[in-house]
Amino acid sequence: MFAALIILPLIGAGVTWLIPFDRMRPKALALFACGHMGLVIRMLIHTPPESPGGWFHLDALGKVVLLSTSTIFLACAVYSMGYLYYRRERSNRLLCMWLLICLSAASLVTITHHLGLMWVALETTTISMAPLIYFNRNARSIEATWKYLLICSVGVALALIGLYFLAYATVVAKVEPSLLLDDLVRAAGKLSSGWVHAAFVFLLVGFGTKMGLAPLHTWKPDAYGEAPGLVGALLSGGLVNLAFLALVRVYQLCIATKEITFFQNALVVMGLFSMILAAIFMARQADFKRMLAYSSVEHVGIMAVALGLGGTAIFGALFHLLANSLTKGVLFLSSGNIHRSYNSKSTDHVRGAMRRLPWSGGLFLAGFLAITGSPPFAPFISEFTIISSSFIQGRMAVGAVFLISLSIIFIGMALTVLPMVMGEAPPNSETTSYRETIGTVGPPLALMLLVLMLGVWIPAPLMNLLREAAAQLEVR
Repeated sequence: MFAALIILPLIGAGVTWLIPFDRMRPKALALFACGHMGLVIRMLIHTPPESPGGWFHLDALGKVVLLSTSTIFLACAVYSMGYLYYRRERSNRLLCMWLLICLSAASLVTITHHLGLMWVALETTTISMAPLIYFNRNARSIEATWKYLLICSVGVALALIGLYFLAYATVVAKVEPSLLLDDLVRAAGKLSSGWVHAAFVFLLVGFGTKMGLAPLHTWKPDAYGEAPGLVGALLSGGLVNLAFLALVRVYQLCIATKEITFFQNALVVMGLFSMILAAIFMARQADFKRMLAYSSVEHVGIMAVALGLGGTAIFGALFHLLANSLTKGVLFLSSGNIHRSYNSKSTDHVRGAMRRLPWSGGLFLAGFLAITGSPPFAPFISEFTIISSSFIQGRMAVGAVFLISLSIIFIGMALTVLPMVMGEAPPNSETTSYRETIGTVGPPLALMLLVLMLGVWIPAPLMNLLREAAAQLEVR
């Protein structure tokens, strides 16, 4: 079943490449996304046993990330059928093919316990997203693509050096060299402390770059701003979670080596810095897609702070991973509709979206309320859990900076979002042929309903899964 999870999207990539008609490829993309989701649900209910040698194993942490990744991908695949109808001036062959290749690599990240193979899969997701960022084929999109490739590749290369240091630590300790997580955890007490510390630094910087933690976030505003809405949703709601899972694997090793305090403190500092920087740059942002990019910087910071705090904040981090993924899907897909209708991302031209696009404008407003931690939406639950954990632990300064940053971000986003959706359309606003359809409104609406549902009721199986995953990260 592990093989099916990887091979099915690759078969889909081949099929979409061979289909000669642009209108048929998004349907094939959605079909294979549904098949992938079916496999994921089956694996969540009937988890396959660990593979021989321990290279492949779907634990609770992997299940949470796999579920969020497949969900957001399915929503984007269904959305693509309506969205690409309005982008008939461009061939969608490469877009559909690379989306499915990315899904295959993302699935591999969640099921492998070999850190080297996980690194290869993460690098594959980086490469596969580059042609998607360049979809609009203009000067700004190619600049964003090169910046994304350069910065993320450097980050992933630093992570590779960290893996080399880990492997050398096993050589120095005279234990069997291995990059299997379980082997490293068992040998943790014998590993060279100096080499392990060096490895943790490089892994934090490397995977932190891929995740978009400040000050390693500089690729995000350009990539998110120039990519199509569905690609932005996958970057913010999918690939970020994969990088976070990689950091979580490092965190598990830190627990085993008893070097967890150093790693936790680094996570808290980088997380708070990300939130502060996002608060500064989000205010009065003239490009609403770049505003969403800084919102992503904020929320990876929230997850990093929660992981660094430990305790009950771990549950908050994992729930926030899921809540943020779904909410970012709402925001990026609805913003894609607004962009198509106004043919502009500038807040100077986009006004009164709820008058022109009642569904998309309303969903963008609801997504703004959810992503800023307003009740009764899911991010409120996760953020409240993290904040309360910081005060319970006596980390008053952390909790205070966290709350102040959230408040500033709420005000900054409101100053941009409210005029966009509720103001009056400017008289010189461009009129386009775009009209809302069930294909472009249905996926973000479904995601918004999930965000609302999880804010008032978490199904028992999901609650048990989150608790099991959090238990794997308990410091003993």
